[in-house]
Parts: sequence; structure tokens; C-alpha cells
Amino acid sequence: MHVKAPSTTPPKTYTQDEAFNASLEYFKGDDLAARVWVNKYALKDSDGNIYEKTPNDMHRRIAKEIARIEKRYPNPMNEDEVFDLIKDFKYIVPQGSPMAGIGNKYQVGSLSNCFVIGNPGNSDSYGGIMKIDQEQVQLMKRRGGVGHDLSHIRPKGSPVKNSALTSTGIVPFMERYSNSTREVAQDGRRGALMLSVSINHPDSENFIDAKMEQGKVTGANVSVRIDDSFMKAVKEGSNYTQKYPIFSENPKYSKTIEANKLWKKIVHNAWKSAEPGILFWDTIINESVPDCYADLGYQTVSTNPCGEIPLCPYDSCRLLAINLFSYVDKPFTDKAKFNFKLFKKHIAAAQRIMDDIIDLELEKVDAILAKIDADPEGDEVKAVERNLWLNIQKKAEEGRRTGIGITAEGDMLAALGIKYGSKKGVDFSVKIHKTIALEAYRASVYAAKERGAFGIFDSEREKDNPFILRLKEADEKLYYDMLEYGRRNIALLTIAPTGTTSLMTQTTSGIEPVFLPVYKRRRKVNPGDKDARVDFVDEVGDSWEEYVVFHHRFKEWMEVNGHETNKNYSQEELNELVAQSPYHQATSNDVDWLSKVRMQGAVQKWVDHSISVTINLPNDVDEELVGKLYLEAWQAGCKGVTVYRDGSRSGVLISNDEKKEESNESLISFPTKRPEVLEADVVRFQNNKEKWIAFIGLIDDKPYEIFTGLADDEDGILIPRWATKGLIIKNRNEDGVSRYDFQYQNKRGYKTTIEGLSHKFDPEYWNYAKLISSTLRHGMPIEKAVELINSLQLDSESINTWKNGVARALKRYVADGTLARKQKCDNCNSSQLIYQEGCLTCKDCGSSKCG
Repeated sequence: MHVKAPSTTPPKTYTQDEAFNASLEYFKGDDLAARVWVNKYALKDSDGNIYEKTPNDMHRRIAKEIARIEKRYPNPMNEDEVFDLIKDFKYIVPQGSPMAGIGNKYQVGSLSNCFVIGNPGNSDSYGGIMKIDQEQVQLMKRRGGVGHDLSHIRPKGSPVKNSALTSTGIVPFMERYSNSTREVAQDGRRGALMLSVSINHPDSENFIDAKMEQGKVTGANVSVRIDDSFMKAVKEGSNYTQKYPIFSENPKYSKTIEANKLWKKIVHNAWKSAEPGILFWDTIINESVPDCYADLGYQTVSTNPCGEIPLCPYDSCRLLAINLFSYVDKPFTDKAKFNFKLFKKHIAAAQRIMDDIIDLELEKVDAILAKIDADPEGDEVKAVERNLWLNIQKKAEEGRRTGIGITAEGDMLAALGIKYGSKKGVDFSVKIHKTIALEAYRASVYAAKERGAFGIFDSEREKDNPFILRLKEADEKLYYDMLEYGRRNIALLTIAPTGTTSLMTQTTSGIEPVFLPVYKRRRKVNPGDKDARVDFVDEVGDSWEEYVVFHHRFKEWMEVNGHETNKNYSQEELNELVAQSPYHQATSNDVDWLSKVRMQGAVQKWVDHSISVTINLPNDVDEELVGKLYLEAWQAGCKGVTVYRDGSRSGVLISNDEKKEESNESLISFPTKRPEVLEADVVRFQNNKEKWIAFIGLIDDKPYEIFTGLADDEDGILIPRWATKGLIIKNRNEDGVSRYDFQYQNKRGYKTTIEGLSHKFDPEYWNYAKLISSTLRHGMPIEKAVELINSLQLDSESINTWKNGVARALKRYVADGTLARKQKCDNCNSSQLIYQEGCLTCKDCGSSKCG
């Protein structure tokens, strides 16, 4: 009997414009939130087909998967219950990797946001160092941020049993790991890496200085693990002994240093460049619940790139945020009240969802392992990647670590009429985070009763842990239930950055205060347009209209309190509005920095992992203040701290010598005689409907030369699209004329050479390329080279298209924060344009363009 096969209807797809316009309506006209969602989180395949029209589709996708896992356990939540908790970004928001990856059948990736890796026995052999390099790349291609510690690497000058005779020390390996990170693309973005080292390591000063040299270690965040003994030596003005191996009773090498001298270097570099960050390591280890199981493989060694999750090797964590603003009933009124009953109920649900996500992650790891097994490479090639994921699988299954956090702390306090940074504000924040800790741990104990405790739970090991003892003091019943049933998860809590999450919740970010409650933007207008309002005419005769942009929750305060939101306010009226609001003197620029550090320390007592907070400082503060903030952070019980002084990353740092004057105008030092071989990036881009390709020769990751021309898709010009790296080799033809060849490695590992780039491109392009390359290799800063290219007056439309392509390719290499001096914002006419990830961004109105 013939059975008709069931028909399969292909899933519906949407264009970029359809998804954007539908999401724009969903976000009530917030184009930034709509753009972020479509670009980062809407379900799409590798061909760019979009399968979700609005975030409701995404939330339904996630709810289906969570409900599927729930059915494995007693008393399951159904799909609608989960959907109601996560829809509209109102209450519970899976962050980043979980949001993009849950239910995503178009990619083989992890749901983990954070990983830490390391070598058993802290091997510092070349084999061990190369293994870590390969592991971090394998993780980054699956979308994860990675951290690892370098304290196991022997100091510079130590004897080694190879042809080198002595060790090169830590810094060259920092460069290796940094460069690997820059090579890995994750859906259009580079990987994220944290490198750490103990202050007890004899090379720690070199580590601290490594990023102060131009172009060095640009692919990693760096943090120093500082112990209490060092901090006490700083306070007392005494000496400190560094050792290798660190803290060894019988070190192979040791040296005594002045603690304050090294401390001042840390403070200076942080003031100058916002790095290194500081990790107060004894506080981290003493407070860490997982470190009660250190001998079973849970010894914390480093953190993820933003510092909020300290981890042992091969453990990972998934993140979720609770939107605090949504629990304020009648916000911005004198009857505003925080709904603790609903909040507690949702914390329990969030912890349950987080535990379900671990099961979903284990399924993802199975899929990754299956893909590795199916790949055509030999077992020897695949061994490192396969063992990596087996180790991650074991830790996820055994420890079941979760990362519940928050967003909208600043808006929550404002909605309750409480000033951020005040004593009342700090006290209420502590109450909130204490509640999260108690209810999340209670949910984990209840889950252990229903689902089983994490594999190595042992109450005897945890009985003296300070965090567990605080839980016991706050709620004895919870503590004794935990003794009876165990706990489902080894550690539960964090406060992570919520950049794109807060754009979609339309709230303040994480634990931070509001940046600005109101600001002005400008748009260019045609004076002849009907109903056009011209606020001023600039020096070239263009007309501009000014309009006000309100922070979403400030606008809500205005509406609740009877203020018009569509009125054309004067600056004086805006100032008066802010002065009447609960956001008055509570912005990131207003909050007292020492108070913020103390708040972080107070909240930290109820967060078992850590807190990602940056202390933002104005440009004119002195180094002494940074030192005071660091010292206060240690004394307040913070686990880590980072400062950012406004503009401290704008220029290029060229010297380690504090006596030299450092200047943004300093020229790059390049060899004027071209080396025979250059590493090269391949950049493809589109101008109108034409497809172009650029070959950019690099020295120390900086452009030294550039060749650009039309790409021929029919035969995959010059190289296939997947090849983004290679070498530009200078050769000579038989007649003695120079030529430039491009060499890349194909997927089978063989080198392929394309001879004569100069013959592939239009001669006119080639001559201009040589001219521009000459300015680069003689040291012209990239942003000035871009300005030069943009200023070229060329007759031919095609050569102008080429010119735009060259500028566009070079912008990728301009350091973030660099000022574009000769250009103005199309939106508001401001001259405060800076480069951010190759895009010109207006500091005044926030508009951004890539061109």
C-alpha cells in the first residue's frame, strides 16, 4: 500500500525591513532596540534568512524549549506559563547566548556566556600553552567569552630545557592569546578574552605594563589577582615577596619588591588606560562556595572577560537577568511600592528556568561533540577540541552552575522615589539582593528535593563558608532544608553587564545608575518642507531642528506627573524638569564614586559570584583618586573593580616611560623598507550593488599597505569567501618588475598562492593604493589617513566608489574612542565624532554610521 509522505512546509522567512518595521512597532518606535534585536537575536541561518518577525516569536521559541525540559521533572511549568514570564522583556530575560541559542537549529553553538580554561597541574610547557590557545579559539567560535590565568608560566629568564635555554616570560604569550582572539569572528564580532596573573608572580609588573605599548595585547582584557598580603603591604608601606611557583613554600625563584612602587604603577596604568582591572583574590576564594570543592576540580583560577563570574577550569555559566523596574507598583507616584511577593515568586521561577537551561546546554554540547565526530579531520586533529567539550560537559552536569542577575536597578530606585547612591538607596539595594540570594537558594534546595542535588554536594565541606553562614543567619529553615535535601546548583548568582539587554528592557543597565535622563539630538531639515521647524542655520547654510530624547523611564515619570512629552522644551525647562525628578543628582556623573564602591561591597555580600561594575570618572581626576577607590573597594569587600576615566582610551599610548610626554599625535614607527612578507587581512564590502575586496598588509596589527578593487563573484576572485587571513609576498617578475602575491591556506591545510595582485585590479586603483600605502608606512595615523582619503577630489564615479571602499576598510583599524576631527554629524551637526569599532559615532546625539 502506498503511503503519501506528509507535506513539509518550509518555515516562513522575513526580510530585514519586515522584521525591523514589525520590531519597531513592538518597541513603540525605539529604533535602537529594534535594530539590536533584529541584528543580534532574531533567529536566522547562515545565509541571512530571518525566521522571526518580532521578539514575541523569539520568546515563544524559548518558552517551547523550556517547557519541553520542564516535562522531565515533577510539577512542570507549561509553555504559556514560561512565555508569560519572559515576554516583552518585562520580568525574566535570558541574556545573550541563551536568548540567541535556545531552540536555534541553524547553528551548532553553546548556550554559555562565560568559560574559563586551564591545564591540569598548571603545565607551562609549550604543549600546554598551545593547548590553551587552541581551546580558547574553539570556545570563541561557539560564541563564548573566555578567561584564563597565566600565573603558572615561569618568569622571564628562567632556565628551560630546550634550545632557547631561558624562558621568554608571560608577555609573549599574552600577545599570542590576544592575536588568536582577534582572529575569531562570532556572528560579526570578535571573541572576548580575559587574561589574569597573580601579583605574587615575578613577571606581574611586565604583565601590568604589557598593554601600555601601542598595539599590544589589543584582543584581551587584563586583570591582576591581588592578595590581602600585598594590600596590607601597600597600606603599611612595606615590602612584598614575589615567588615562582606563586605562594610556594619552596620557590624556584623569589624577589622582594616595594609594594607601593608596584601599586603606583597599577594605579597609573588604570588611570591612563582603564587597565589593568583588579581582582581581590583572597576575597574571591574565601567567599567562593565552589572552592569548598577545590580538590575535586572546582578551584577558581580566573574570571570571564567582564569579571562577574570567577570560575574553575572548564566550568561555564549561563546568564539571566530579572528586570527590577517591573516589580514597582504605581511607579513614580507617592504610592509606589515594591512588590516583594511577586518578586519572590519570579526569583524561584527564574532559578528553575536557569536549571532547565543547563539541560538545554548539555544537549547543545552533545550536538557539538557529534559535529566534531562527524568532521572529516583525523582523530589526532580533533582531540583537543573533543576533550575540551567533554571537560565542559562534565562540569556543567556535575556542578550545574547558574548566573541569575538583574537589570534596571537605577530605574527601580527612581520609580520608588529613592536617590541612587544615598544611604537609603544602598540599604534598599542590599535588601533586594539579599532577597534574590535567599529565594534563589531556596528554589535550588527545592529543585534538589524534586530533581536531585548537584553531583558532589557535601554540606560538611560548605559549613564554614562565609556566604553560606550569612544564608544560615538570615534564614535558618533554608539552611537546615539545604542540609536535608542538598542544593541543585553549586553556585547561583551574579550581576553581569546588561548592555543590549537593557536596550530591550528600555531601562538602566545592570546595577548602574541612569547615564542621562534627557538629552538633545538634531536632525537636518529642508526649510521648504511643510510644518518644518528650523531652530538654527549652520555656517554652511544647512537648517537644523533640535529635538529632545528622554530616557524611557524618565519619560514615564513625566507622563505620570502630568508633564508634556511632546513639548519643545528650552534647556532651562529641561534642567528644571530633571531637578523635580527622582533622577536629579543620581546620574552616572553625579553619584559619589566612593559611595558607589561601598554600595558594590555591601551588595557583594549577597552575590555568590561577582559583580561587573565600572567606576566612571571625569577626565580631570588625578591618579590619587583611583588609588583611593581601589583601596576602598578592597576594604568594602568588593571582589573586583575597574575604573574608566573619560577619554583614557582615546589616544595611542606609545611609551612606558612616565617622564615622556605622551601624545595622540605621535606617529607610528614602521620600517620604511617594505618587508618581503606581510601578514594580511582580507576585507569584503559592498558599495551600492558592487562587491569589493581589500587586502590589508599588517605590521603589529596596524595597516601598512592596502590594495582594493572589484571582486569577481563568478570565480570567487582571488580567494574564496571563507579565507580572511593570509600573507602578501613581494616578488619580482622575470623582467625584474615588482609584483605582490597573496598566499592563504585552504581548508585541507595546503598553501595556495595568487600571483600578481597588481594585475587583478584596475591600474588607476593600484596607483592610488601605492600612494595611500606610502602614507601609512611612513607613520601617518590611520584616522588621519582616512581623513586624507575622504578629502580626495576625484572625477570618476568608479574611482570615488573605490576611494570610499578604502576609507571604509581602514576605519576598522582606528582605535575605539579616536576623534574624527574634520567631520560633522549628519544628524546633529556636532563635531564630536569618535570611532567605535570602525563606525563613526556622535558623542552628542549617539547616532552612528558606517561608510
